[in-house]
Amino acid sequence: MPADPSVLTLVRGRADRLRHLMRGLARQTARPRELVIAWMQAEPAPDLPDPGCPVRHLHVPGEPMPLAAARNRAAEAASGDLLVFLDVDCIPGAGLVAAYAGAAARTDGLFLGEVLYLPPDAAAGDEAALDRLGRAHPARPPAPVTGIRPEPDSGQLWGLSFALTARAWRAVGGMDEAYEGYGGEETDLAARLSLSGLPTFWVAGARAYHQHHPVHVPPLQHFAPILANAARFRARHGRWCMTYWLGQFRDAGLIDWDEGAEAIRLLRPPTLPEIAAALRPDALYS
Repeated sequence: MPADPSVLTLVRGRADRLRHLMRGLARQTARPRELVIAWMQAEPAPDLPDPGCPVRHLHVPGEPMPLAAARNRAAEAASGDLLVFLDVDCIPGAGLVAAYAGAAARTDGLFLGEVLYLPPDAAAGDEAALDRLGRAHPARPPAPVTGIRPEPDSGQLWGLSFALTARAWRAVGGMDEAYEGYGGEETDLAARLSLSGLPTFWVAGARAYHQHHPVHVPPLQHFAPILANAARFRARHGRWCMTYWLGQFRDAGLIDWDEGAEAIRLLRPPTLPEIAAALRPDALYS
């Protein structure tokens, strides 16, 4: 049974967010074996706090951001039996590592934790304040109060917080590095894990807090990679992913597409003023 969780995160910029994540790890009721940081930048950030566990640093170059490759390199470097992936924007609740480790001790699976979204300037509070200020994403089901709960839709995997054994990760070959830029690589991983027979579960107590940053609604700044990665997912799995965003692009007159389509027809790319106008500084989530 997994006994030594490794926490893995990816970083480009956002050193202040990483520091909050590391301070959250230092407050864990069950500390991880290590923190693995995959730096998608030339040098690690200075003046990092002690997360209460050893820290392993990796450099993963690439443009656009090599998200799939960085997760793969971090997983290859990790020495723990359980891989806990945590987005750099997330502050782990004190029970996150223990909850994921407890779930993995009960059964094999893809484990998903609750994420609460914080308003601006809320990351420095204690956990009671974060609980009070954080908001659940309206598209996500509530986490169980205790234990674990089966989730029939593996597509509920979002990359902010999830865990699985290193063995399960290796069995499907990790993430597909052909997904370039933003979007789709996590849903593809979830689909392949499901096809391998690995069940998905929500985990009580594996709460994280997403630190606020401005978002684009819709994410027009990632328009081209979302189209390319959605098409790759459709070719592999026979269905579309990121349908919510594709629908927003369609409604904006940028593409001709519906869920029954075999391909996306590009009408025009978004203009720079349209991309700028989509930025929502106060929105909690896209």
